[in-house]
Amino acid sequence: MASSSSSSSSITSFVFPFLFLFLLLSPSSNADSLKACNFDGIYQLGDSISDTGNLIRENPNTPFSHLPYGQTFFNSTPTGRCSNGLLIIDYFALDARLPLVNPYLNKDALTRHGINFAVAGSTALSSELLSKKKISSLLTNSSLDLQLDWMFSHFNSICYDQKDCDEKLKNALFLVGEIGANDYNYALLQGKTIEEVKEMVPEVVQAIKNAVERVISYGATRVVVSGNFPIGCFPISLTVFQTNNTTDYDEYDEYHCLKSLNALASYHNDQIKQVIEVLKKENLHTVIVYGDYYNAFLWILRRASMLGFDNGSLQKSCCGIGGDYNFDLKRTCGNNGVGVCPNPDKVISWDGVHLTQKAYKYIADWLILNISPKLNCTL
Repeated sequence: MASSSSSSSSITSFVFPFLFLFLLLSPSSNADSLKACNFDGIYQLGDSISDTGNLIRENPNTPFSHLPYGQTFFNSTPTGRCSNGLLIIDYFALDARLPLVNPYLNKDALTRHGINFAVAGSTALSSELLSKKKISSLLTNSSLDLQLDWMFSHFNSICYDQKDCDEKLKNALFLVGEIGANDYNYALLQGKTIEEVKEMVPEVVQAIKNAVERVISYGATRVVVSGNFPIGCFPISLTVFQTNNTTDYDEYDEYHCLKSLNALASYHNDQIKQVIEVLKKENLHTVIVYGDYYNAFLWILRRASMLGFDNGSLQKSCCGIGGDYNFDLKRTCGNNGVGVCPNPDKVISWDGVHLTQKAYKYIADWLILNISPKLNCTL
């Protein structure tokens, strides 16, 4: 048996690096911080923007399970995060002075400070509903309704009754989304027109509204409901839907983003904001806040050079190959022969679909400053 001094030394050597990273990555102390709420847990629903390891437990063969994913922060041990490092949810946890939130399907992980139910590739609508629209869910069938069932099962296992759950969850932060983008992306990639996809928006938004109502029924008192990114700015969209004239002002905006796809995202976001207002009136004792991913992303795009990003690579993938945007749908990041840029911190897009750790850090900072005052917490 090891001596107590050697055991203590081992524990210190294990804990110190994580403590150092915690201090290094946490935003500086100020009133506009999640720590003002004194949250004791975070519960996340969503897709690849938030997944910290559920998909790779469903499918260990996904590219997200190996390098170069996770190379910046996690070195040789990728966790299933769809980036080179940390995600928005990770920076939220750090800002709230909580441990990083473990994935639900990691049954060995600690769940005392919340659980992440998000699954990369998931949709707001069930795979059955999408199938009726002749749309295939490409990566997973763990849609929003299944994630909510997981959440219910978890709370059912830790709560004696509703009163006990209310007590346990009164100081937790619930994050619903971002989700819904995959419903639209899959539809577009499988040949649906913008107008056909636009007809899906009310149904997708209703599914998200139902999800918020369910988490409130479980005992949530503070909920952030996030909208979609400007998907017309991403390398995957710019590549797949590229026009013959890439300077056409009818098709592209001043940031060289596709207007039609950003209009679709804005339409979705406007409906999400309307739903939030309805939910607020129906749930007077619950704080519900909009997470504005769209404007957080545009804030980075407008100030890219000041934030240290390379203006020549703003809409190119760091991990990718070929074409105007360093992206090929048939040869994506993680596949043989697909390279990685020398400095991901200079690039916004990691793999054409997801962002780099640095971009997520700035988006998280923007969101925290935006939502913290609305959560009605005090230091």
